[in-house]
Amino acid sequence: MLDGRSKQILEAVIQLYISSPGPVGSRAITKKFPIGLSPATIRNIMSDLEDMGFLRQPHTSAGRVPTDSGYRYYVDTLTTEKSEIDAELSSELIRKLEIIRTDVNSFLDNASRMLSELSHYIGISVTPNTHHATLSRIELIPYRKNQIAVMLITDEAVIRNRIISAEHEISREDLNRLSGYINERYAGHTLEEIRKTVVAEIANDHILCDSLISEAMAICKNVFSVSDSDVFISGLSEVLTLPDFCDIERIRRLLKTIEDKHVILSLLEKISSTDGPQVFIGSENPLDEFKQFSFVAAPYCEGTRPIGAIAIIGPTRMNYSQAITLVDITAKFITEIFSYSR
Repeated sequence: MLDGRSKQILEAVIQLYISSPGPVGSRAITKKFPIGLSPATIRNIMSDLEDMGFLRQPHTSAGRVPTDSGYRYYVDTLTTEKSEIDAELSSELIRKLEIIRTDVNSFLDNASRMLSELSHYIGISVTPNTHHATLSRIELIPYRKNQIAVMLITDEAVIRNRIISAEHEISREDLNRLSGYINERYAGHTLEEIRKTVVAEIANDHILCDSLISEAMAICKNVFSVSDSDVFISGLSEVLTLPDFCDIERIRRLLKTIEDKHVILSLLEKISSTDGPQVFIGSENPLDEFKQFSFVAAPYCEGTRPIGAIAIIGPTRMNYSQAITLVDITAKFITEIFSYSR
């Protein structure tokens, strides 16, 4: 535990470093914060904070910068009273999200854009996991030769469009018959239940003697075999303008991390059963790919069931107070929408 003066100095260093990424000296603190301590006393306290692992000194005679442990202490104790984001900023976020709430995929895409735009970091949103979603109906539409456009609508109003290939060209009339058969047989079942049923029925050769059933099973196998969530990512250009990403190697690591959506999904799955925003800072990230960054994420729910997540990725020199509040507001708003549309 830190005493009151040490907390003040640590908070001052972090706030100054967030606003301007350079080593923070004692004189800068006395100029910006009415702490009432001499520069010499502040230097001694900063030295103690360095010994405790909360600060580090990049160069001899330079000021100090926060460590991951310093940021963690700041997030856990110095911001226990959630900062009040500017009311105008908060209402702007809700107003923009409200406009596009009717189309779920567009809504989540725009949610990631809003998070990025307002935080100036990378905004991420993950569409609902389809394992437990219930099929409302499926529509099959001729697309190109031997290709079918599939529109899958779940009980969460999540519309998934996919293009699949068929062994031969199927007429619109036959596609209507196939979609009718699938809807009659599987509507009201979860997509996971449908996947398991299809696998079992395909193994039962005598059921597939009927050409309609055989064709329907082939389409179901293609459509319901993929359950990965979609990931919407916005704001890469926002973080590339930050001084934290001025070296090419760090940019390369960031691009590699962002391009692999499965890495992001793996991390977000770890917070899907948590309550409220979770903060992963630098080296404490569970995945190696994120140990250079900080990650603020929160699940959104349908009722009480977590079905997706939203997040902000940025440098460890992140405005945590603002990021946590933005993620919290957005996750709660999305939860309201999904719970209302049940």
